[in-house]
Amino acid sequence: MPFTPFHMGPALVIKAAGGRHFSVLVFGIAQVAMDIEPLIGIIKGWTVLHGWTHTILGATLIGIAVFLLARPLCNWILRRWNRELEYHKLHWLRSPEPVTRPAAASGAFIGTYSHVFFDSIMHADMLPLRPWSADNALLGLISIDALYLACFIAGLAGVAIWFALGYSSRQ
Repeated sequence: MPFTPFHMGPALVIKAAGGRHFSVLVFGIAQVAMDIEPLIGIIKGWTVLHGWTHTILGATLIGIAVFLLARPLCNWILRRWNRELEYHKLHWLRSPEPVTRPAAASGAFIGTYSHVFFDSIMHADMLPLRPWSADNALLGLISIDALYLACFIAGLAGVAIWFALGYSSRQ
């Protein structure tokens, strides 16, 4: 996927379903962390952009790093976010804080593993089970356009559910 935005669509549905047990902010940080390697590859002109970070093993290591490092940043962002919402009288959109360890773990690992899953469908240089296998059974599972559309629709649904839940809790 063209870096992170489309990956966030499914995360918004997961957030709507998981609520406080899933951190969409940690998920977003995991997406960015996953795409550092391809970004460096683009800058340096590598022929393989999706290397070790886009394997299950790499996703596990990145997930651990994100889990350990992202909570303080996310808690600061949430405090800022909630203050702004209060100032603008939009308290019904407040997010619970702080990010709990389970929410950070689910955001980090669902983030990295889903990243490998979605990118495996569309990138020919993906070998998600390396070093154990040089196959990518997910490549071409669905068309790239269908994948983008599914992620976009999931994003719209997630936002709609988030607003509906926030509005109903205001009543």
